[in-house]
Amino acid sequence: MFTSILSSVEGSLTIQNALLCTIVSLVLGFLIAAVYMSQGAFSKNFVITLVMLPMLVQMIIMLVNGNLGTSVAVLGAFGLIRFRSVPGSSKEIASIFFAMAVGLATGMGFLSFAVMMTLVVGIVFLVLGRTSFGEMKNAEKDLRITIAENLDYTEIFDDIFQNYTRKCNLQRVKTTNLGSMYELDYHITLKDPKKEKEMIDAIRCRNGNLTIVCGRRNTVQDEL
Repeated sequence: MFTSILSSVEGSLTIQNALLCTIVSLVLGFLIAAVYMSQGAFSKNFVITLVMLPMLVQMIIMLVNGNLGTSVAVLGAFGLIRFRSVPGSSKEIASIFFAMAVGLATGMGFLSFAVMMTLVVGIVFLVLGRTSFGEMKNAEKDLRITIAENLDYTEIFDDIFQNYTRKCNLQRVKTTNLGSMYELDYHITLKDPKKEKEMIDAIRCRNGNLTIVCGRRNTVQDEL
């Protein structure tokens, strides 16, 4: 059973307990930052924030110490910081909540629970980040084709798409190069991802070897 090292009596915080909680928060902050850095690209400023955040939240929780008025003031301060911050990716927001949860646990004196929570959540982050769980299938692509203005884009590639794709949807038509060309944006699902080059070569012969862009489908934003 998890127990707190802090006394339940308001205003009874000792230097030894405060230092112990602060050291644990800082160590766990380094672990959280290391887990985040292992997931891919990162910035130094955000990594420093993850290291410091558990310790800062822990200090605030200790200062509140059951005082209702102080709790409301802290809540207002967090609201101001949120509205002045730049929206980040879902992974960054999850890491911030992770660090804040650890800070809340250490601020209340539940050090063993904070350590366990850091290890469990950190392992889950690592496993999900290194596996293909949640990734879209490679067969789904965004395809952009440039054609001359004298070509009828409504049916020009129908036979090619019928041979190489399961689904094909024309999403947008845009004029370019002072109206002398069209850009066609498709969402496609390939029958066989290994035949992607073969399909592009067939399209090149049809559009006069103009620009073709085929890449990963990007329909879901990872920002919250």
